[in-house]
Amino acid sequence: LNEGHTVYLERMIGRSMDSEQFRQFKAMGGWKDLQDSVNTFGANNPLTNLVPSLQDVDPDDAFSSVPYEKGFALLYHLEELLGGPEVFMGFVKSYIQLFAYSSVTTDQWKNYLFTYFKDKVDILNKVDWNAWMFTPGMPPVKPQYDTTLADACIALSQKWIKATDQDLSSFQESDLKKLSSHQVIEFLSLLLQEDPLPLTHVKKMQEVYDLNGSMNSEIRFRWLRLCVRSKWEEAVSMAMKMATEQGRMKFTRPLFREVFNFEKYREEAVRVFLANRAAMHPVTSGLVAKDLKVDASNTTSL
Repeated sequence: LNEGHTVYLERMIGRSMDSEQFRQFKAMGGWKDLQDSVNTFGANNPLTNLVPSLQDVDPDDAFSSVPYEKGFALLYHLEELLGGPEVFMGFVKSYIQLFAYSSVTTDQWKNYLFTYFKDKVDILNKVDWNAWMFTPGMPPVKPQYDTTLADACIALSQKWIKATDQDLSSFQESDLKKLSSHQVIEFLSLLLQEDPLPLTHVKKMQEVYDLNGSMNSEIRFRWLRLCVRSKWEEAVSMAMKMATEQGRMKFTRPLFREVFNFEKYREEAVRVFLANRAAMHPVTSGLVAKDLKVDASNTTSL
C-alpha cells in the first residue's frame, strides 16, 4: 500500500519529466527486479505474496522488491483496465487525500477502489484478486510494456552474449555513449539474467567502456556483480569496498552474496563482513549474516 503507490507515482513523475516511453522502460526494469526477488525467495514462498502473512516471521526477513514491484504491477494493470493514466491518477490522488495521516488496510483500499469506480465494478470483478494478493510467485498478468527504449539495451546485451573471442574487437566505447544512464543499468541487468559471461568478455568490456570508473551506484553495483559472477578476481576487492563503504542493503547484501558464491573468496566475504558488521545497520548486518551463514550472536562461522 505504501511502496506500490510510491513506485507508481515515481514513474508518473518520470512520465511528466521525460515521456510515457520512459515510464514504460522503468516499469520493464522493475519487472526484472521482481523476477529476481521471486527467484531468490522461491516461486512458492508466501513472502512473495503481495499481501504476506507475517505471523511468526521477522518482518526484516520479508524485505524485497515484491511490495514495490508487484504493487506497481497491480496498479498499472488496474490503470490499463480502468481507462489509462489520467483516469487512474484521479483515483490515486483521491485515495491519498482520503487516507492522509491515518493507517489503511488492503481491504479498505480495495473497498475504496470499488467505490471510486462504481460505474466500472463489472471490470473490477473480473480481476483475479486472490492471484494478485494472496498467491506466491509472479503476478497472474504480465503487462505488455513499450520496449522502444529497451530495444537498444537488449540488442547490445545480446551482442555480448553471442560474441565469440574473435568478435570482441567489434565493440567500441561509442556503444555505451549512445545510451542514457538508465539504459546502461538496463543493459547490465539483462546480462545478470543470463549465464555468467566468459572472463575474456568482462575484461574486454572494462577495456572498452571503463565501467570501473563509473560513480553511478546503480551502474557500479550491477557491473561489480557481473564481474564477480564471471570470476574476475580483481573485482572482489572493489565489490567488498562498495558493500562496506555505503549502507544501503539493496547494494550491500547482493554484493556479499556474489562474493560468497565465488568459492575461492567465500572466506574473504566472511572476513570482510565480520570486520565491518559493527558499523552496519542492525537489519543489514543480521540479513547478511544469514546469507553468509555466520552466527548472528558471535563472530564465528556456522
